[in-house]
Amino acid sequence: MVKAEDIKKSFGSLEVLKGINLHIGKGEVVSIVGASGAGKTTLLQILGSLDKPTTGRVYIDGTDLSTLNERDMSDFRNKHIGFVFQFHQLLPEFTALENVMLPALIGGKSKREAEKEAHELLEFLNLAERADHKPSEMSGGEKQRVAIARALINHPSVVFADEPSGNLDSHNAEELQRLFFSLREKYGQTFIIVTHDMHLASMCDRMIKIKDGLVEE
Repeated sequence: MVKAEDIKKSFGSLEVLKGINLHIGKGEVVSIVGASGAGKTTLLQILGSLDKPTTGRVYIDGTDLSTLNERDMSDFRNKHIGFVFQFHQLLPEFTALENVMLPALIGGKSKREAEKEAHELLEFLNLAERADHKPSEMSGGEKQRVAIARALINHPSVVFADEPSGNLDSHNAEELQRLFFSLREKYGQTFIIVTHDMHLASMCDRMIKIKDGLVEE
């Protein structure tokens, strides 16, 4: 599902990634771990098309991201990639339902279809009663689950999560960990999770450790 070939990334004279090679299969739940500054988030952003490598190539479901122009990349990202961040990034003026619907509407789905799918996701995530609530009216765990529903609305091939439990208390972090595996079973998505939470990391099918800009064997 995701292949990275010799990914290098420099910021000026600072080389953050020094030649990353990865293969992640369809339906895998994989964690990326490492010390602060090791390059985890930089790698996640490159794999998820939010940043470009200095050299190297990324393939998602067989598509070489380097061959896509800006418009095609935006379209590909909307249809094939989901993102979950440490801070939920929900739009405060919109309800939970509206936040979840947004990527589907951008992707060209009708309002009726987007609303139906958003309701189904919120129900699966035990948020049906929060559909008409705005972010300020929800707990941290609820907001993060809304963000996950938003990431899933277009049935992406792969979901990238950057420290998804980092802003949650231990109870909600535990709930979130179980949720990723429930989602994999129901929807079959590939999950790539950057985390400092070693409990979450160890629950994954595979743990990839980044050290000094390289995958540590």
